[in-house]
Amino acid sequence: MRRKFLSFMVMILAVLANSCMTGMQTPNELSRAQEREGWMLMFDGETTDGWRGYNNDSFPETGWTVDDGTLFFSGRGGDIIYDQKFGNFHFKLEWRISVNGNSGIFYLAEERPGAPIWHTGLEYQLLDNEGHPDAKQGVDGNRMSASLYDILPAVPQNANTPGEWNTAEIIVNNGRVTHRQNGVDVVEFEIGTAEWDEMVEISKFNAELFGKAKEGYIGLQDHRDDIWFRNIMIREL
Repeated sequence: MRRKFLSFMVMILAVLANSCMTGMQTPNELSRAQEREGWMLMFDGETTDGWRGYNNDSFPETGWTVDDGTLFFSGRGGDIIYDQKFGNFHFKLEWRISVNGNSGIFYLAEERPGAPIWHTGLEYQLLDNEGHPDAKQGVDGNRMSASLYDILPAVPQNANTPGEWNTAEIIVNNGRVTHRQNGVDVVEFEIGTAEWDEMVEISKFNAELFGKAKEGYIGLQDHRDDIWFRNIMIREL
């Protein structure tokens, strides 16, 4: 009995030591360091508080649910936005997508009646790069995961396989934008420059509407494919 007890205690201590070494943190909670840095949690893991449908006053009745500490999408429900505008910010979340899945994160988006969110909002692409046909469309991989959709490819391309968690980060600071995937800067550009105008002009987007807002909404896309989100947070710069 004593030997079994000692073995059990050794196992518990090993788990605790590993937790400390790997910096394990409870999902959908801010650490003290993050709180000091000014991060704000946008999803508590239990409710959809703070979110609503794009061009809608309420949260969708279908498609979006809270599932085991994740904001989960499956079926149809429409795009959703966080009900607060942001200008200069550092945004971060974790995402996991289904096989052959496609989704996206919109930012600096405006609400325009009768117009989809992508008419104004920039999109950080979320994709199964191996299974979804969009990965092979566009130019030079600019529709693959973490790309500025249809404009700039993510380089290097370091997305994990479907079913595995990825970290997405978007940093906007006075027009300078960075996409970060799994801790690596993969896209960098500056809005409002001659180079930017040229890139938008040759893309699928309307140059008169796209990326014009100095501050806007952050949204998550309904693309009819299953996707999970957690640890959604932001800090203003």
